[in-house]
Amino acid sequence: MSSAITDARPVREEDRLDMARLDAWLKSAIDGLEGEPEIRQFQGGASNLTYLVNYGERALVLRRAPAGAAGAGAHDMLREAAVMAALKASYPYVPAILARCDDPAVIGAPCFAMECLPGIILRRDLPPNLGLDRAGVRQLCTNVLDRLIELHAVDTSRPEIAALGKGDGYVERQYGGWTGRWQRALTEGTDGCEDVVAWLGAMRPQRDTRQCVIHNDYRFDNVVLDPADPTRVIGVLDWEMATIGDPLMDLGGSLAYWVEAGDEPAFLASRRQPTHAPGMLTRREVLSYYAERTGTDIGDFAFYEVFGLFRLMVIAQQIYRRYALGQTTNPQFAGFGDMVRYLGQRCRAVITAGGSVR
Repeated sequence: MSSAITDARPVREEDRLDMARLDAWLKSAIDGLEGEPEIRQFQGGASNLTYLVNYGERALVLRRAPAGAAGAGAHDMLREAAVMAALKASYPYVPAILARCDDPAVIGAPCFAMECLPGIILRRDLPPNLGLDRAGVRQLCTNVLDRLIELHAVDTSRPEIAALGKGDGYVERQYGGWTGRWQRALTEGTDGCEDVVAWLGAMRPQRDTRQCVIHNDYRFDNVVLDPADPTRVIGVLDWEMATIGDPLMDLGGSLAYWVEAGDEPAFLASRRQPTHAPGMLTRREVLSYYAERTGTDIGDFAFYEVFGLFRLMVIAQQIYRRYALGQTTNPQFAGFGDMVRYLGQRCRAVITAGGSVR
């Protein structure tokens, strides 16, 4: 069984921190820390660096940007901490922020510390000892979706929540922002996917469906489950891209990771979460469930589906670019170039079919 604590491994050499400076800052910012800290690194993420820091029986989590991350608006740890602090009162699944540091001299980049939520984080497959039958898996699936639906229902009239977004025009801003990131992330030999970008430009909706709080990276490995009841969500992680925006964009982003048992072999090979397991909803069932629970008119979902795949392709290319430029030696990033190529092909397939979720 995978847990938020047992997933931590020894820190990679390239990601080591100045422990003396880190210890001094943490003890000055958080009451009650004693002794020498023990630090380990979570291996699941492919973007920001996340560490488990133990002071005896007390555990906390540290988040910082990776070396070489310079994209405008990307890897903004202080904004992520501010988003989490603003949402905590309205959405209890957000881990509490314990301290924030804007001085890069401490560990080489701005960072923040948050509470550690001991629990289960699912990765590629459901562990056999999780003890869930088909009905239990379905309950897990709908519970995870319900937490997304609850997030989309958070009251955005509160000033601290409203301040997270820029108002109407979210889809338009996302199209411009992600196509720009794509162009800046290209490396030699990368397919520029000009046809995909042009299709998205031609098909993008002229108006947002509505404005709500969106997570923007909602998937199973960003959810913490209760060890006593692995169908129950006790936490939601990775709030870096959360904002006020169109909920269908959030749903499309989540479905980009949603691989079904009957998908083509290349898509199955890219699977990073257990959405293929017996009892999990299909992508079509996810849309129907969301529409029924929220009263949302899903309509033509093809744009949101393709944009979710395209955005995932951009993220993978940004990470691969860091690997190609030697800014990280993490071996798990070596295959991201292949992932980019496949996602481009899948975008084209969905465009040709008029959407795979209908």
